[in-house]
Amino acid sequence: MLRFLSLKFGRLYRCLKLLFVVSLFVILLMNTHNLFASFQKNELTDRRFINLNKCPACFGNSWCRKFMNGQITFESWGRLRFLDFLNVKNVYFAQYGEPREGTRRIVLKRLGSNQELADIDQKICKRATGRPRCDLIQAMYKTEFSRLNGDVRLLTPEVVEGWSDLVHCPSQRLLDRIVRRYAETKDSGSFLLKNLKDTERMQLLMTLAFNPEPLVLQSFPSDEGWPFAKYLGACGRVVAVNYVGEDLWSFYHAPWEKRVDLALQLMEIAEQLTNNDFEFALYLLDVSFDNFAVGPRDGKVIVVDAENVLVADKRLIKQNKPENWDVWYESRFEDCDKEACLSFSKDILCSRVNVDHNYYAICQNLLSKHATWRGTTGGLLHDPPTEIAKDGRLEAMLDECANPKKRYGRYQAAKELREYLAQLGNNAR
Repeated sequence: MLRFLSLKFGRLYRCLKLLFVVSLFVILLMNTHNLFASFQKNELTDRRFINLNKCPACFGNSWCRKFMNGQITFESWGRLRFLDFLNVKNVYFAQYGEPREGTRRIVLKRLGSNQELADIDQKICKRATGRPRCDLIQAMYKTEFSRLNGDVRLLTPEVVEGWSDLVHCPSQRLLDRIVRRYAETKDSGSFLLKNLKDTERMQLLMTLAFNPEPLVLQSFPSDEGWPFAKYLGACGRVVAVNYVGEDLWSFYHAPWEKRVDLALQLMEIAEQLTNNDFEFALYLLDVSFDNFAVGPRDGKVIVVDAENVLVADKRLIKQNKPENWDVWYESRFEDCDKEACLSFSKDILCSRVNVDHNYYAICQNLLSKHATWRGTTGGLLHDPPTEIAKDGRLEAMLDECANPKKRYGRYQAAKELREYLAQLGNNAR
């Protein structure tokens, strides 16, 4: 019976595979003209394609000259528009060229799906006119994005609190940092909001509300040692970031020594984002194999999706002393049947000085036996060598880090895990 079922499902799989190939071939035939046109035309020079015509309801224009000059081009399949339905996240690989520097690979992002971008347009129109469709440019001047005019000196917490994860509980220190490091203005370097043009202020607030990833990359730049991709610039509703490398998932079956090195880096990222000299805690609320990448040359692990990063100001917490502010917080283990799920309270993340969320997120969703992704289980450190498996220490530390049995056990397990992985890495050299 089981053999019959496996044969049946095998035939079904082959039939579906053949159907997909035939469908794709038909689509290619139907779009032959568009296919050749796509390869001949650089759509990244088209103002409407990159939504430059929707500014200031956009993310910036610091890289528009490079777009319009044809210095940025899609790579191969990225040029085929009829395949966009497969690219739900609107993330593209492209080549960027400078006359004296040659070309290099970059990543272009629309920061949302087509539906999410359409939804923000409707919200802007409804707030301004009460109708779902309108003149978007005129409508922007009638929304909260234009409320902060040239007379407003600072961007303050009460204005933007709760707009996105980045500013779920913003301090004045964080907002000054965001404004001072805002890259979509020629006058960056000042924390005074009034130094920005009206359109620049609206673009900043639009980004902060819709998808603050560019502001995370700008405020905590890779040049200063933060583990994020480098922000390059924007034009309309397309932002450009540095290409890091293949995603972490590509290394799931890498040699054991490589996976140990990657795991150590992930734990070090968790530590850096939790405890640093700036006293900003950056909590990763969306942790999966797709949200990290590995450099091809240096093997460095980098966060490549920073949309869902909550920033808590530890100095402000110590100053205000909310209830239980100095009680160490332990994140609750969540044994769910979905991929990359996490349990957390944003309000608690914002009100405690010591929080183990990042250790919990990395251990549960990436390293331990509880990590599930694309039908696999076991995490990045699956199938250790026999002597390590027999020893049992690694499995015990990973389990305590993901699902602690002792009070404050995760804090100690995370520390011991970093030390143990470093030791394994040294022994492998």
